[in-house]
Amino acid sequence: MMTDDLKKPVRKAVFPVAGLGTRFLPATKAIPKELLPIVDRPLIQYAVDEAREAGIEELIFVTGRGKTAIVEHFDHAFELEATMSGRGKDLEALEPTRIKPGNLITVRQQVPLGLGHAIWCARAIVGNEPFAIFLPDELMIGQPGCMKQMVDAYADVGGNLISVLEVPREEVSSYGVIAPGESLEGFGGALTEVTGLVEKPKVEDAPSNLIISGRYILQPQVMRTLETQEAGAGGEIQLTDAMARMIGEQPFHAVTFAGRRFDCGSKLGFVEATLALAMEREDIGADVRAMAERMLGV
Repeated sequence: MMTDDLKKPVRKAVFPVAGLGTRFLPATKAIPKELLPIVDRPLIQYAVDEAREAGIEELIFVTGRGKTAIVEHFDHAFELEATMSGRGKDLEALEPTRIKPGNLITVRQQVPLGLGHAIWCARAIVGNEPFAIFLPDELMIGQPGCMKQMVDAYADVGGNLISVLEVPREEVSSYGVIAPGESLEGFGGALTEVTGLVEKPKVEDAPSNLIISGRYILQPQVMRTLETQEAGAGGEIQLTDAMARMIGEQPFHAVTFAGRRFDCGSKLGFVEATLALAMEREDIGADVRAMAERMLGV
């Protein structure tokens, strides 16, 4: 039965940003992977903007050693702004990097024990409220954004939600996959009951071709589940395992994202996102497209 507790507003978001980014070395030796830019906008900025569009007020960064630059990106840069102002330059480009004092909180994941452990590190700040999770490596582009679509669905069904995307069935073994139940009426087929979660199934065993993407809305009870969660695949504490234990105990739904996903945790996905978004920009789009055509000999 749905209770008001399972429909509390989503005001907080957790960003697990403690990873080392080894797939992008040497670029990430001194620069956090979340600050790598898609053209001129860091990955973490896309995720934060998406959160704010969805009405989320409190941003919780789960960081590790060498990640202080992420916090500095959202801090007031007095010397930079004073110099730009003195030269008569517009500060509009810096506007998205400003976060109200007290709305950005960091906690440390001191040992790399997996995504589930990273989320658990934020338990004291999350408290007894529902919260969103953003994996910044997964760049979600849509109108409205992915989390806004999820928050709108949450307002009707409450409980726990995950974002999913359809992929060709032969690709499911690379992802977490949902076992779908009934599709809810009135959502254009975009909202589906979740009856199970399977991590990287064999193609022949996959319950669907709906893969879990990097956006979640979870109830605070998941923290208690993670508290007793044993290590799973790779010796890490898996968030998917904890969510699977909650199915049947609380409402659990999947929102099929109406938009595009770029896997910026891979070099190919990062390059794809850079090209795709550059070609769509008003300021450089036509020139980028012409350059690509020249390079390809089109």
